[in-house]
Amino acid sequence: MYKVTIKPQWQVQAPSGEPALLRLVELLVGIHETGSLARACARANISYRYAWGMLRAGEKTLGATLVESKRGSGAQLTALGEKLVWADKRIAARLSPLLDSLSSEIEVEFEHAFVPSERILRIHATHGFAVESLHRFLNRRQITADLKYRSSMDVLASLMRDSCDLAGLHLPIGEFEAPMLKFYSPSLKQGAFVVIDLVTRRQGIMIARGNPKKIRSMRDLARRGVRFVNRQHDSATRALLDLLLAKAKIDGRAIKGYDNVEFTHAAVAAYVASDMADAGFGLETPAQRFGLDYIPIVRERYFFLCPRAVYETQVLDRVLAILRSNEFRKIANALPGYNAEHCGRVLDVLDAFPDLRA
Repeated sequence: MYKVTIKPQWQVQAPSGEPALLRLVELLVGIHETGSLARACARANISYRYAWGMLRAGEKTLGATLVESKRGSGAQLTALGEKLVWADKRIAARLSPLLDSLSSEIEVEFEHAFVPSERILRIHATHGFAVESLHRFLNRRQITADLKYRSSMDVLASLMRDSCDLAGLHLPIGEFEAPMLKFYSPSLKQGAFVVIDLVTRRQGIMIARGNPKKIRSMRDLARRGVRFVNRQHDSATRALLDLLLAKAKIDGRAIKGYDNVEFTHAAVAAYVASDMADAGFGLETPAQRFGLDYIPIVRERYFFLCPRAVYETQVLDRVLAILRSNEFRKIANALPGYNAEHCGRVLDVLDAFPDLRA
């Protein structure tokens, strides 16, 4: 099947109205990640001379130096250059799930154009890195899947409207499972579904490398001088955070930045990494990818709800074969904080969540 990729692209415009060169930020990101202008040029497939011209033109437009070259230490970004790089990373982190969903939608339109009768697997899910990996596997195995990332409540609404075949959700393991089930239980009790386990993963506190604010626990988030970045109000991660704060007897209003929200785990990590916050709450995978330290707090279970009628189809047999394969489990287990031990296990809803019987 056709693969569609959509990438965000942006540029800076000076007060005079003159724009900086379009690929300037891309070059700065390359210097940041390789520590060398020459290696950044090779990665961007541009000449060294052209790159220097681009940098000088950008510095003239912005009225400030972006890169300093030191003998023996390669190229080093200035404070402004670093800010532009981290702005780019925050943009990518915030938009990637949305653009991935749009890419999937366009891929499905291609498939319909060439193979109109092709069965499309509709996946609505909260964002997760194992889900990303599964989507790539489905593409490789020529299983056409329309993946849309949604909040937990929107995923459940899609399931109840029969607008999706697999609904990706997550619940904490242990003492917080029962209270979190209250968000899901009306929907879980209404339909004839099975639960398909994907992974378990860790949720915790993302903190700057070296932990300069000495954050050790949930209580430290309310300390004076600690800046926090939260998730949106309809996020299950936000609901879990609120349960953890309530257990620690912390009023969210006492946390500086509690109302400052991002819409993905990666966007939270990028926000902390760019020094706009000292801490955020989310998954371990993006924390590691953005060079942050991490305090694991609770394990949770990521699973799919699948209508029984869909579960009995041939395409679901193929999906389950992927989930149970050593190849996919190896990829999922390699994600920081993830465990795919029960990947592909199928349970009745009441067997999966005994608290629903009450």
